Amino acid sequence: MRAIVMKEFGGPEVLQCTDVPDPEPRGAHHLLDVTRAGVNFADVHVRNNTYLAPVTLPYTPGNEVVGSTADGQRFLSLTRGGGYAEQALVHRRVAWAIPDDITDDQAICLGLQGQSAWHLLFTTARITAGETVVIPAAGGGLGSLAVQLAKRAGAKVIALASTEEKRQLALDLGADAAVDSTSDSLTEQIVEAAGGPVQVALEMTGGPVLHAILAVLAPRGRLALYGYASGDMTDLPGRLLMEKSIAVSGFWLPHLYSDRTALPASMAALFGAVRAGEVRPVLGATFPLADAAAAHETLTARTHTGKLVLDTTR
Repeated sequence: MRAIVMKEFGGPEVLQCTDVPDPEPRGAHHLLDVTRAGVNFADVHVRNNTYLAPVTLPYTPGNEVVGSTADGQRFLSLTRGGGYAEQALVHRRVAWAIPDDITDDQAICLGLQGQSAWHLLFTTARITAGETVVIPAAGGGLGSLAVQLAKRAGAKVIALASTEEKRQLALDLGADAAVDSTSDSLTEQIVEAAGGPVQVALEMTGGPVLHAILAVLAPRGRLALYGYASGDMTDLPGRLLMEKSIAVSGFWLPHLYSDRTALPASMAALFGAVRAGEVRPVLGATFPLADAAAAHETLTARTHTGKLVLDTTR
């Protein structure tokens, strides 16, 4: 089969399409003919050797796939690598049958990013109706889903995005206000848009943006930290956290993979919300498998909207 293989860490050029042996069937796993593989910032961190979990080379990136078993049953699955390939061996515990009225393109949006958005909001930050929440990268795959899920839960949503197109998308998806995430006065603009300090914020950029977001939180506010896209792992200001009694929770989805109830319940809820028309997955660009490097370049440039996907059939 064809797969993207990294033999060294580095830039997008290390993502090489090559022929590798087909995976062997294994107990408690599904062998899928993959149709879609999600492209995420986690894959960029793997490529740069900055991922939270170390990987051993040679390595095939990709942590979520949509595909079919030999009998034609479609599954959405989370993986620990191996997704950028024509076939994938996936554990049944993190594989979910896709309803017939949900397309492959819709389903791939709900895997890593849909599950992360759900658990950031409801497991980690524990938002409730009437609270105000700040959502970063609101025009991207995770952020666009988080905007809709938070509004569905009755929250007031302040969306952050770097371009007018992305901010308009967030507003179209239900955000109450949209703020330029590149602004030098980010804290002031968020507070103005929210009408005061906020109760909850998600954060995935790091560096100065992290400090700007902390500053908008009200006393006893909650911050859900799930990334450092800037590459800057700035230390948290302990004094400010104590002065305002701010609760900071880190989040990494793989810690839920062994939970027998959390992911199945959220996956069912996500499928249900899409089928009811209450949540609209936003698909961005789709690339052939061999163009994985171009997909990474697009992701890191952050010029796209929605979910980036590899079509492994092309």
